[in-house]
Amino acid sequence: MTCHLKAISREEHLRFVAARPSVSHLQTPAWGEVKPDWRAESLGWFDEGGDLVGAGLVLLRALPKVRRYLAYLPEGPVLDWAAPDLERWLEPMLAYLKGRGVFSVRMGPPVVARRWSAETVKAAIADPEARRLGDVEPTVREPAADGVADRLHAMGWRRTEPGGEDGFAAGQPRYVCQLPLAGRSPDAIRNGFNQQWRRNVKKAEKAGVKVVRGDREDLPAFYELYAETAERDRFVPRPLPYFQRMWTALTAEDPDRMRLYLAHHDGDVLAAATMLTVGEHVWYSYGASTARRREVQPNNALQWRMICDAHELGAAVYDFRGITDTLDEDNHLLGLLRFKTGAGGEAVEYLGEWEYPLNRVLHRALGLYLSRR
Repeated sequence: MTCHLKAISREEHLRFVAARPSVSHLQTPAWGEVKPDWRAESLGWFDEGGDLVGAGLVLLRALPKVRRYLAYLPEGPVLDWAAPDLERWLEPMLAYLKGRGVFSVRMGPPVVARRWSAETVKAAIADPEARRLGDVEPTVREPAADGVADRLHAMGWRRTEPGGEDGFAAGQPRYVCQLPLAGRSPDAIRNGFNQQWRRNVKKAEKAGVKVVRGDREDLPAFYELYAETAERDRFVPRPLPYFQRMWTALTAEDPDRMRLYLAHHDGDVLAAATMLTVGEHVWYSYGASTARRREVQPNNALQWRMICDAHELGAAVYDFRGITDTLDEDNHLLGLLRFKTGAGGEAVEYLGEWEYPLNRVLHRALGLYLSRR
């Protein structure tokens, strides 16, 4: 099939997203408004009959003092990744972006490579010989993923190095935790929690923790907890205006695209989280909590309410987002892996992010600059 690529309108892009059961929130038109330091464009792939068969949100970042751009398609583009003639989809994109002054392209194919069940992850954590999740035999290996990786390599694309701390790269996470909801009742989902999770949810209920939905005016309360979490967990927090911009952009596109939840106990907000929805996929996006009164288990209560609401929305998947692939007991991120898979979710590995240099000199210079930061 020959694909014709051109820029499309926001409305065309949104209709394409709405017609699909699962598209990353990072590939919705509104996401471009969340990133003011980037210029966003919607691209569309059309078949010979003129039908829109693929779409992508591309973010363009200008190099200082020159009219050359880095192009980034986070968790996209959305196209037929199983197509044997993948180059017919990607070559028009590269040609278009080169004409726009792009020197390097980075993308994150939404292609799953491997899955590990909650039971497999638990056994791997307990195994003193296991050091990384990627070295553990997966529960499911997606056969098509290797073919996609081989075709990308043959076209000249290269997988980016993970970077960051234990799999948390500067881009999007390669490893995530996903809880399947399709075809399961809330009772079945709760029964799939491990013993600690079930105990904590019950403890929160007995303690009187109340989880409520917030709105834009509650973002400062969320942010106060988020800043405390950042200091405690040693990461650099985003500023409050980022979340306010996110709320405005995403809820304007769809009132249910972004939700805010807050866990209250005795008049005090102890935990809060944002939840994003596109089609049948729901993401736990940003979480925050205080160190006060942890014994009433507000985080488990918060997650349980969000999972129930995701189920009520008809979601097939509740996505806990990024996890580490380390199994090292001394690593503070291992607790995050334990917490998320404790809900009965599976660890999922995507193909990761890939880059293509359209101008090798500028691409190499950018790589050197980033490596020295």
